[in-house]
Amino acid sequence: MSGDGQGVLRIGNASGFYGDRHSAVQEMLTGGPLDVLTGDYLAELTMLILGRDRLKDPGRGYAKTFLRQMEECLGEALARGVRVVANAGGLNPAGLADRIRELADRLGLEARVAHVEGDDLGPRHPDALTAHAYLGGFGIAAALRAGANVVVTGRVTDAALVTGPAAAHFGWGPGDHDRLAGAVVAGHVLECGTQATGGNYAFFAELDPVTLARPGFPLAEIHPDGSCVITKHPGTGGVVDLGTVTAQLLYETSGARYAGPDVTARLDTVRLTPDGPDRVRVDGVRGEAPPPTLKAGLTRVGGHRNEVVFVLTGLDIDAKADLVRDQIEDALGQAKSRPESVRWELARTDRPDAPTEETASALLRLVVRDRDADLVGRAVTGAAIELALGSYPGFHVTAPPGKGTPYGVFEAVYVDATTVDHVAVLDEDGRRVHIPAPKDTRELADVPPPSLPESLAYDRTRTRRAPLGLIAGARSGDKGGDANVGVWVRTDEAWRWLAHTLTVELFRELLPETADLVIHRHVLPNLRALNFVVEGILGDGVASQARFDPQAKALGEWLRARHVDLPESLL
Repeated sequence: MSGDGQGVLRIGNASGFYGDRHSAVQEMLTGGPLDVLTGDYLAELTMLILGRDRLKDPGRGYAKTFLRQMEECLGEALARGVRVVANAGGLNPAGLADRIRELADRLGLEARVAHVEGDDLGPRHPDALTAHAYLGGFGIAAALRAGANVVVTGRVTDAALVTGPAAAHFGWGPGDHDRLAGAVVAGHVLECGTQATGGNYAFFAELDPVTLARPGFPLAEIHPDGSCVITKHPGTGGVVDLGTVTAQLLYETSGARYAGPDVTARLDTVRLTPDGPDRVRVDGVRGEAPPPTLKAGLTRVGGHRNEVVFVLTGLDIDAKADLVRDQIEDALGQAKSRPESVRWELARTDRPDAPTEETASALLRLVVRDRDADLVGRAVTGAAIELALGSYPGFHVTAPPGKGTPYGVFEAVYVDATTVDHVAVLDEDGRRVHIPAPKDTRELADVPPPSLPESLAYDRTRTRRAPLGLIAGARSGDKGGDANVGVWVRTDEAWRWLAHTLTVELFRELLPETADLVIHRHVLPNLRALNFVVEGILGDGVASQARFDPQAKALGEWLRARHVDLPESLL
């Protein structure tokens, strides 16, 4: 990639998280033409896991599965001329690059392996387990321009895995905001793998279950102007259409400005149009100068937690729950010290006159937390076990109570981009290329709310009380302690109804857990979508496991299941 490339650059994805389908690398390499293969292995929880790995062995801290995938597929990638770019380096990109070089030597392959570093902010945050800034794509671009076959990074933005190769191929510079923004949108669609090809899709029941059983991984055909077509290899499972791409565009975003280290992409300018079977064209994306700061993620061990799930079967469920709750609370009150956090939740999964014992049962979940492992260990398990013969009829638990286990917390901070040393370390001589921070920056601010469409006119006497999901799709996810719920519809008529009906007030009413939380509503007319950001619903982030669904993956599906008055004309 010399920087003067023309035509289409085909970038595919083979991993959306650490633990994704192992065979995807081989499937993407052999399934059709490809120029670059990317892999996203990092998430907030993954950084905590890798941090604990590094405590055990300072030479680790990277995604070990990527190394095994390279052992199986590096030769194939080299033979096909496919560059591989992955953030699998985690906390130790230099160490992973060395392991890949050793692997190539052992296999008799000639591979130029570079890595990107500078994201580690550990010295600034000595109290954190991990502290890493989110870097952009120009370090990746420098490595590819120097001839690297494989580039491994630490903590870069997910979209940087696409902006870097695109900038290297087309010769883009930091001022090419619109082109870079188009690549950011392409990268955001690709980053979660099969979520763009029918995985985790709200309207999955409309798809062929045979093809949905094993969705293919997505790829983007990127053009010199930054526009792209999202597609997949021929003959692979799943589907690419306006709905699957819209769903992924809304995933883990907030307002119309999607900020990154290279550019701020304006999601309110994205245009999606069909381009044939399993092809969606993405164009019109405008970009703005990035913020002067970089986001950085800190993880820490927050304390210890324990969990006991009591099974309540048959009659008098509420009374049974009250009895065991009072007994446990009394035991904890008599203990040396009560845990800092004691949380109960009753899930009424039982049915009347149930045909099986399991469907006749409800689950009462007790979660305790404390910085002291003993306070959530022996005191809690002892209290639960001692009730085995002296509590509600039918007493049993889903698993034997155990010791307290560590949990993590995530914190986002922001640092001056000029203070972060973004470096590409090249293969041939270890030469270090320093990537300067963008000179042109712009403070991040919300865009003015767009005008809403004309409200849908319909006969108010002709409505049906039914699930919102009959007409609306949703996808939700986590960003630290916050969650987003993106909601979209597929017709202009439904959009005219949704934009005026699904207010923050109705959102709170439909999801009572959010009643006392700060909620922001963002309107994206081009996508016929609303994006809700709920502050603090996930506590200290996924690793803290503060709620039943700690990553808010199903929050959107809960919203879709709630009943509203739907105009019959939309059904």
